[in-house]
Amino acid sequence: MDGQRAVQEPREIDASGLPMEQAQAVILDALRALAERNEPFAAVLLMPAPPQGRTPTASGDAPSAADRIRTLKLIRPGLTALCRGLAFVAPADIPAERAEAIHSGERLWGCPTTATQDVTTARAWAEDRMRACGISPG
Repeated sequence: MDGQRAVQEPREIDASGLPMEQAQAVILDALRALAERNEPFAAVLLMPAPPQGRTPTASGDAPSAADRIRTLKLIRPGLTALCRGLAFVAPADIPAERAEAIHSGERLWGCPTTATQDVTTARAWAEDRMRACGISPG
């Protein structure tokens, strides 16, 4: 079967219950795994709410910002080639630097992005991106 014509649901990556640094690592790992499958995909990314008060420093088990940037640089060619879109589901009160990264689209991620507070809207956008590329969501 031609991989471009496969019936495929947008992938959902739920990092909503994790601290931000761990959530970013989980999302990057999941995107790397999707790109390694060498099939077109779209993904809905469920992001965590910001912590109350001051942003905590990264815990010892979360990759550093430099590691996350390095990982993104490594997977960006796969995202550019295979990712049809990333739909971020995030609360309205995320920190400005997180919002900027989400809204940076192809400049950062290598593929189209959107952001919303509504998971149904995110899923519909991701399905539309798949259809626009000739892939029928299941």
